Amino acid sequence: MEEVTKLDPSMLSAFAELVGVHQNIERGMLLLYIAIVILSIIVFNLGFAQKLPILKTIIIYILLLIGCAPLTLLGVRLPVAEGLFITAIVLGIYRYRLHLQRKDQNKA
Repeated sequence: MEEVTKLDPSMLSAFAELVGVHQNIERGMLLLYIAIVILSIIVFNLGFAQKLPILKTIIIYILLLIGCAPLTLLGVRLPVAEGLFITAIVLGIYRYRLHLQRKDQNKA
């Protein structure tokens, strides 16, 4: 018989508890990985992305996918996804204000 390890929900980060890592580890870890990948892509595009040739862009996204695997393991107990979420909000606000400022400069 398969031995299933249950995780204590109080030991998990808020996002890991939200996706249900403590109830179903495989599904929860997959959902946490997907969330971290999506948030990492958003943060990368909002803050750091430049126009690159397609091959370089593919390489960067492959490395991003690989780099999110250890972040997922850390994200079970540490607030990795939460930090990425806050970073995405801050960078989104920054980009929006930058857009408004550039629009005002073009009018003047």
